[in-house]
Amino acid sequence: MAQGHKFQDLEEMGEALLEYVNSTQTDKLALMKAEHQALFDQHVETKKIVTQILKEEAQIEESVGQRLLDMEEEKQQRDRELEGLEQQLRQFLKGELESLRNAEDQLETLQSEVDEDTTEVIPSAVYVAQVYYLITKIKWEYETPPNILKGVHYGTDLATPINIDTTARSRSNVSDQLWGFVSTEW
Repeated sequence: MAQGHKFQDLEEMGEALLEYVNSTQTDKLALMKAEHQALFDQHVETKKIVTQILKEEAQIEESVGQRLLDMEEEKQQRDRELEGLEQQLRQFLKGELESLRNAEDQLETLQSEVDEDTTEVIPSAVYVAQVYYLITKIKWEYETPPNILKGVHYGTDLATPINIDTTARSRSNVSDQLWGFVSTEW
């Protein structure tokens, strides 16, 4: 606005000068008139350039504003997606926690059953193992892989080590070998 006011003042001053010149000298008047016209033409050209710059600036602002709106909409969409994923994760974790609690309850139940069975079974298992030893004279090692039978047979004259891989022999062959250690004399 201040620039527009300056141009208006400039135009008024130019008109005042024209009046003065018209009243005095014609040669000087023609020169001043030409200078005034050149100044006016320059003013019009500057006004066109400023108007074009302002239009381009408005277009840029509109473009930037639209991009900001698009980005905000995209951000809101991602926020909604994130909330959905968080909700799904919460549900999943809730289900997993419930599953773990159920598994823990089952383990506690099994542990209590094992504890009960252990107090009842171990004495009878020890008794059975003692009876087997008295009959067969075989002392077994229990810390072996499941397919290996390992122990010592204490015969009347000497102790014989036992080391049988049950995957390499048939069940009847293993049984025959073990029965071979048992004395048939009573």
